Amino acid sequence: MAALVIAEHDHASIKAATLNTVTAALQCGGEVHVLVAGAGAAPAAQAAAQIAGVAKVLHADAPGLAHALAENLAAQVVAVARSYSHVLFAATASGKNVAPRVAALLDVAQISEATKVLGPDTFERPIYAGNAIATVQSLDPVKVITVRTTGFDAAPASGGSAAVESLVAVADSGATVYLGSEIAKNDRPELTAAKVIVAGGRALASGEKFNSVLMPLADKLGAALGATRAAVDAGYAPNDWQVGQTGKIVAPQLYFAIGLSGAIQHLAGMKDSKVIVAINKDAEAPIFSVADYGLEADLFTAVPELVAKI
Repeated sequence: MAALVIAEHDHASIKAATLNTVTAALQCGGEVHVLVAGAGAAPAAQAAAQIAGVAKVLHADAPGLAHALAENLAAQVVAVARSYSHVLFAATASGKNVAPRVAALLDVAQISEATKVLGPDTFERPIYAGNAIATVQSLDPVKVITVRTTGFDAAPASGGSAAVESLVAVADSGATVYLGSEIAKNDRPELTAAKVIVAGGRALASGEKFNSVLMPLADKLGAALGATRAAVDAGYAPNDWQVGQTGKIVAPQLYFAIGLSGAIQHLAGMKDSKVIVAINKDAEAPIFSVADYGLEADLFTAVPELVAKI
């Protein structure tokens, strides 16, 4: 019995989410292999071989795999998947795009957003925006799983010495064509990988105040900026800052929740943070129920005072 992790990479290096997925795969039992599919992705394959706990790296290289188009990548995964008991993806935009296609092609049920491995065939996953945890058992011969990365520690990126095996790449399906991409540029840490996040809600009242109040604190802490869906919908913050059930799932070491009430949809995305600090003038705000430290105060006064003392 072996597990196959589908690596996310930029052709030169392995993305952090893959390391958490490797940890989940190791808990499934048996060997862990990693599939690196791309074009000119040999450096990424070598990086995958260095991940502690990985026994083998499968490297498929072809122009049709250059942009991880879901149709081509799913076909590549299915070509080798029946040799494995588990196929694991990170529950990222990419993983959620490919995993359902793989499950459908294999005619098995997908296990989504696994947060804990209880056994080779039994997993925990959140439901109802994280208010309940479901225990799921699968008897499928191949278990296709997306892994919520905040539920697992990252495997060490070095210390391994896996062999790299070249695969024959599948033919380009021609079903989709890559035209281009617009990548958001940010000088701050990536939200899902940041150790400190400063997040704001609708109480900041405008995009100008959102930036003028929160950015100085984020600058002092070297933090990423986050926002509630309400703040994003109101235009205070860009879409890629959204944290929550319909945004990004984060679990930093320190999470500042400023001027946000703590709606259930937002809590679903950040309540696994190690330390939560809430600032809100409403003593009844739900955010205080999950906060480790809470300050009942006007954020427009409290945050500048905090920045001055750091």
